[in-house]
Amino acid sequence: MDALASPRSTPLLDFHRRAHDRAQGWWTNRWVRRLAYVALAGYAAFIVVWVVFAAGLPSSEKLLAYQPPLPTNVRGYDGQPVQTFARERRVELNFDEYPKVVIDAIISAEDKTFFSHGGIDYPGLIGAVGDYAKRSVSGGRARGGSTITQQVAKALLQDDEYAISRKIREAILAFRLENTLSKERILELYLNQIFLGRNAYGVQAAARAYFDKDVADLTIPEAAYLAVLPKAPSNYDPVRAAGRALERRNYVLGEMLNNGYITEAQRTAAAATPLGTIPYGSNTKFREQGGYFMEEVRRDLLKRFGENGDAGPNSVYAGGLSVRTSMNPVMQDAAANALREGLAKFDGGRGWRDLGLTIDMDQEWRGQLDRTPVGTGFPDWKKAVVLSKAGGSAEIGFADGSTGTLPSSAAQQPKRGVGGSAFSHLRRGMIIIVKQLGTNSYALRSIPEIGGGFVAQEVRSGRVLAMQGGFDAIGSSYNRATQALRQPGSTFKPIVYEAALENGMTPASIIPDAPFCVWQGAGLGNKCFVNFDRRYSGPKTMRWGVEQSRNLMTVRTASQTGISKITANAKKLGVGDYPNYLSIALGAGDTTVLKLTNAYAILANHGRAITPTLIDYIQDRNGKVIFRTDKRCEVMDNCNAPDWDGKAMPRPPSRTRQLLDPQAAFQMVHILTGVIERGTATVLRDLNRPLFGKTGTTSGPTNVWFIGGTPDVVAGTYLGYDQPRSMGGAAQGGRLAAPIFKQFAEVAFKDQPPVPFVAPAGIRMVRIDRASGRRVFGTFPTREDPKSAVIWEAFKPETEPRRTIRREEAVAVAARADRPVRRNASAPARSRPRPAAPRPAAETPPDSDFLQRRGGIY
Repeated sequence: MDALASPRSTPLLDFHRRAHDRAQGWWTNRWVRRLAYVALAGYAAFIVVWVVFAAGLPSSEKLLAYQPPLPTNVRGYDGQPVQTFARERRVELNFDEYPKVVIDAIISAEDKTFFSHGGIDYPGLIGAVGDYAKRSVSGGRARGGSTITQQVAKALLQDDEYAISRKIREAILAFRLENTLSKERILELYLNQIFLGRNAYGVQAAARAYFDKDVADLTIPEAAYLAVLPKAPSNYDPVRAAGRALERRNYVLGEMLNNGYITEAQRTAAAATPLGTIPYGSNTKFREQGGYFMEEVRRDLLKRFGENGDAGPNSVYAGGLSVRTSMNPVMQDAAANALREGLAKFDGGRGWRDLGLTIDMDQEWRGQLDRTPVGTGFPDWKKAVVLSKAGGSAEIGFADGSTGTLPSSAAQQPKRGVGGSAFSHLRRGMIIIVKQLGTNSYALRSIPEIGGGFVAQEVRSGRVLAMQGGFDAIGSSYNRATQALRQPGSTFKPIVYEAALENGMTPASIIPDAPFCVWQGAGLGNKCFVNFDRRYSGPKTMRWGVEQSRNLMTVRTASQTGISKITANAKKLGVGDYPNYLSIALGAGDTTVLKLTNAYAILANHGRAITPTLIDYIQDRNGKVIFRTDKRCEVMDNCNAPDWDGKAMPRPPSRTRQLLDPQAAFQMVHILTGVIERGTATVLRDLNRPLFGKTGTTSGPTNVWFIGGTPDVVAGTYLGYDQPRSMGGAAQGGRLAAPIFKQFAEVAFKDQPPVPFVAPAGIRMVRIDRASGRRVFGTFPTREDPKSAVIWEAFKPETEPRRTIRREEAVAVAARADRPVRRNASAPARSRPRPAAPRPAAETPPDSDFLQRRGGIY
């Protein structure tokens, strides 16, 4: 019975009984109990530390998807690099692209057990903890004991706090990195991310910054020197600390020998080699261009994608974007130089202008001077600081630490608004602008006070080819090409006359150049308009009125056409949304250079809408197009076809609207060619190519303008003070603005063949008398004489003049037409002759159909 009640004995039960008895025996020992409590407490503490410090650390998924910040690279019209938007200069490479010598050098200098440890170098950690305890008593910063993995973790955390908590988080993340990524991937992140001085992040960027080489071309001593830099780049600067840098480099070479990466002979040869670094900044592979253009691009990118990585994966300063712009480097340089020289020429005779900037000479002056935001514009102009002045010269210093001499003879211009020679006003610590004359001699210069803008645009696409918003973008980011609202003056007149051409008038219509007044109501009274020269010339053709920029003919045309139609035209063209006041016809409404240039480009494009753009397309760091201005793939079904379908290359359909009557737009352009030939912009005639354009001068005069160009490129420019005031009575668009365009065109169009303006279908080219507008038979226009009595004129079908004039009479009338006469303001103007009634069909010349088939030229 007892045997039945007792549990059956088995080997397993016997083992448990023996284990339980032995454990009870151990537990009765108080030292065992204490050790168990300590172990349990330690484990609990470990769990708490892990939970507390691991909170917020990147997950494994984020580590796998991590990509280092990359700069945005910008290319121009021809695909060549022109600018970089970067806070960290970095080039990302794959692990396989790094040569063995670079990896060996980095491993020897930073973490020789990298490929064997699990993220923490425990002997090094123990040494670092001991040094930390010692420094806690004696003061100072303890030496580091971080592995390469920990340094990658530190970079990911973006935390440089000198604290134990940071080291704990670093260690936890290092374990996570080792468990998630391969050793090669961790080392790749390190090689791409580590800061090595000279604003170079990553070994490839540093190879360029220090040796102007790619990593594949680095020698053993060069790789060893780069391996020195992660500790503290400034401590091993090749200029300021060359001896220390050489010593540390040779130490790394010794470690490479000890690790078996190089031979004794290689170490000896490498140790005898000089550092061989290049001067800072001398490795630039391309000249950064387009200050104002690129600033406009940067603003656009910031609006689209944000600034830093927090804004998204395609941010400007971290996303690694590749941006193709429409900037033509040749035209951009030509535009910048032409505008700068125009501004400097106008401003140069007005005396020296003090910048009003000084630096503290009791402090280090080179850095202060370098950080002062002053743009010098011309390559041979420099900013300098006055170091001392004695006798007939002043010693000046530059941001690179060099010095020069400014003789008093090179600073004799009067100080603007004060008088006395500029040299007498120079003081120690004053920042000035100088131009180099000789080896060590300089002349005083000043930044122009006058401002201006310039835009060049492609007619067919609207792409902006060049943009200059002032003298220099450094120190003045105000882009006068896009932000400055100015009255366009007479450059607005083509918009007036184009509306008239759409509403029944022709280039040969007779318009009285005579006094014109309008009643503005009881409050404003009578308003009488005047010409710029306050003269009157009587009845003249529309063409003559545009060529000579006659105000009275313009307001009379606007009144006859209807000012509401003209303001509607301006709104359609994007120039501005103006009230229906007659003064708008003379350019009294505000607009920008970019808007007005685009309007002229629309005229040259036969009235088809175009939109000014600076960016063609944008790619992300992986090469995927994430933005395209023309939206071609949205309008083509087979844009992304995987293979050729045997058909012709897909062409994006035109999505532009016809804003203006194409015939009227061409008529306006054809009239504006006369402004170049015999009007207010004859300074451009010797460019010897088909050009159209219009000058403008506003009341005051406060602004001077020129807008015009070729069938392919239209450019516009203005000059004026930022706070509008008179530029002086001699300021006119033909004298100041048109020469700027000419200097631009001489460079920009140098290698471009002359291209004629092509008329749209239906236009009839008719020989007329230039002065009277009557039709001429028996003679042909003379191209050699811009003031030929007979010219070709463009007409819409059935609008050409019916009255004729003899050749001899045309010559006499043309001679009188070029001499404006002064008329008494009170004298009545000659009435405008009524247009001739249409000729009956029976009187139509029998060869008209034949001539029309030959292109409408008769």
